Amino acid sequence: MTTTTEAGATHGYHQQKDEHLKRLRRIEGQIRGLQRMVDEDTYCIDILTQVSASTKALQSFALQLLEEHLRHCVADAALKGGDEIDAKVNEATKAIGRLLRT
Repeated sequence: MTTTTEAGATHGYHQQKDEHLKRLRRIEGQIRGLQRMVDEDTYCIDILTQVSASTKALQSFALQLLEEHLRHCVADAALKGGDEIDAKVNEATKAIGRLLRT
């Protein structure tokens, strides 16, 4: 799901974009490793251990992204005031709810 933003808007993760892409590529490698493990008939518990590691890596990435969203997007909306702050807080609250369900 995407949300619309103003044209040319800088997102909270912009400063760490290269670092985030590197991290996501590592996670992608973990997922490819899982595929390889299944293809090679690796023991179930060993695969589950790797699933857990991949899940934790994604959760950690999500928390970092959420923190950046709060520090940048929500803080910016607070400075602007008006209805925008309520919308950004509501958006962040829903994102936190989705993360907690996983």
